[in-house]
Amino acid sequence: MLIRPSIAILLGAGIVALTGHFVARPTGARIAAELGAQSRTALDAVGAPAVSAQFTNRFGSPTRHTVLTGGEGLNEGVRLKAAQAVAAIPGVGGVSWIDGVASAANDQPVYEPLHCQKDVEGLLRVRSIRFEEASSALVPASRVLIDEVADALRPCLGSIIAITGHTDDSGTSLGNRQLSLERARSVREELVRRGIPRDGLRAQGLGSEEPVEGLAPSDPANRRIEFSVIRTEPITPHPVDLPGAR
Repeated sequence: MLIRPSIAILLGAGIVALTGHFVARPTGARIAAELGAQSRTALDAVGAPAVSAQFTNRFGSPTRHTVLTGGEGLNEGVRLKAAQAVAAIPGVGGVSWIDGVASAANDQPVYEPLHCQKDVEGLLRVRSIRFEEASSALVPASRVLIDEVADALRPCLGSIIAITGHTDDSGTSLGNRQLSLERARSVREELVRRGIPRDGLRAQGLGSEEPVEGLAPSDPANRRIEFSVIRTEPITPHPVDLPGAR
């Protein structure tokens, strides 16, 4: 039986793709293992032996991007050094903490909230940014809401905008944190597409650790995105706020 040229081409492409997948995966796993070993050495060198850098995503596939875990008792200076040490390893992609508090590129202190936060909270009071189940893919209707969020944030460009993802308590704690971080990053990328500068956006994921007050941890309404808009410059205290001489 003769096979049409177009079908033969498709079959050939499929065979090549499958071959590439099974050949590339062991290579990716080997690279991830090497990056993990180098990260272990780098973390020990900066005094962060309790911190771990795992180069697999939540599905178990190898990745060059790592989320650091452990070291909750370390101060922010050591956490920053740990993230920077891993980021300096050749071949490492993005580096962030599982709680999103610090990363290799994020050493920002927290300052006074700005009015844009209230504007965004008003938009999200009756609507929420929603995702496909167990995914960081936005449902189409949420893109319209993100248009409005971007418009509300635009008057405060130049500030630091923290994007925090939350989940309900279904699934594992680590899986929930990774999913919430991926969702926060998805929202960040949507805002970048709408003209919000990337260097002012910080994505973090808290998983199911902070359910909405009054809701059970399993309530689907806990699957949400929250925003915090903060100044980039410190607030100078007024003299009356300073302690007097003793």
